[in-house]
Amino acid sequence: MNTTVDVLVQKYGGTSLQTLARVRHAALRVAAARRRGAAVAVVVSARGGRTDDLLRLAADIGATSASRELDQLLAVGEQESAALMALTLNRLGVPAISLTGQQAGIETTDRHGEALISRIGAARVRESWDAGQVAVVTGFQGIDRAGDVATLGRGGSDTTAVALAARLRARACEIYTDVDGVFSADPRILPAARCLPWVAPGVMAELAFAGAKVLHTRCIELAAMEGVEVHVRNVSSQAPGTVVAERPEDRPLETRRAVVAVTHDTDVARVLVHCRDSRRDLAPDVLEVLAAQGMVVDLVARSGAHESEFRMGFTIRRSQADSVRVPLHKVTAAFGGGVHFDENVGKVSVVGMGLLSRPEYTARLMAALAAAGIPTSWISTSQMRLSVIVPRERTTDAVEVLHREFHLDRQEPSDVTSATGPSATV
Repeated sequence: MNTTVDVLVQKYGGTSLQTLARVRHAALRVAAARRRGAAVAVVVSARGGRTDDLLRLAADIGATSASRELDQLLAVGEQESAALMALTLNRLGVPAISLTGQQAGIETTDRHGEALISRIGAARVRESWDAGQVAVVTGFQGIDRAGDVATLGRGGSDTTAVALAARLRARACEIYTDVDGVFSADPRILPAARCLPWVAPGVMAELAFAGAKVLHTRCIELAAMEGVEVHVRNVSSQAPGTVVAERPEDRPLETRRAVVAVTHDTDVARVLVHCRDSRRDLAPDVLEVLAAQGMVVDLVARSGAHESEFRMGFTIRRSQADSVRVPLHKVTAAFGGGVHFDENVGKVSVVGMGLLSRPEYTARLMAALAAAGIPTSWISTSQMRLSVIVPRERTTDAVEVLHREFHLDRQEPSDVTSATGPSATV
């Protein structure tokens, strides 16, 4: 293939392919890019609801744990989408070929259900371009060292698209979904939320981790490491969407807004571990249990060395809590301790840049929630994220309060603290 040809990777999510009409609509976008002269690789998710249907089938026979055979089953969804997309493109007069993860040279680690991409060969993708074809690649899957299908877990298709874009040195990775881009809050619960034209990769990674559903953290972390520019767009409109990339040259420096968005997560459980024997440091044991399950942990705090009782608190995904209940109880019971799970909580986060350098932001967050009568418990602060735990039923209220407090409905608010004090900052 001529190395001067424009290379573009497009990814279409499950809702974008849910019906045959939507598959055709997505194919028309691919055809338009191909007509403009780009060498196009398309990554597809399973059609909307297909993965859930396959998981239910497995559950009906009692197979719920990640395994080789479950991965074999789940891979069917993306393979169906890829074949339908290639067939549709061919009917439109655009030569196309569908490729499984294995055929596209996507190699992974050996952990079924949560594999990581280790290498992409992409030889057959390039061969398809040389033959004048569009390569349609299954997302969410690759092949492990044993030669078996391994799925990538949450956000796997996004990660596949970014990894492929990095390997092919694409000018951009366009991710098509059912929203106009990345918003200042979830527009489904807050109509005043704005679509953000630009987001830095680090900020986007924090947004994804803190609950934004548009992109997955792993995808954005990989994009940042590999220098891949990601465009998030609505498959059903011509809206420009959101660009996730390093700061454009024409962006202001210290005058740009510090707070970019408010996000929320209700898939949260607060876990409290305690043990009367303060001489026993259970933190390594607790963290080992969580790591064995691939558990994402946030808002971690623990007692000090000279306190009379060992105590440790943290948050995990509520949907994963059942997998660690028994192991954590076993670890603590051996030393006269216990574990308490609180699943009636939500996490609300303010995300941006330089937040620790502006201590008034934390004060404003807490004051605004208190004035609204929203109880708070744990809080975590960093340069890019301020997170707080609230009652689950008040999560939406908290998002609205903080979106208003930091004026995120405004197009271009000032972000400079004036000489008169912090009231000028947003």
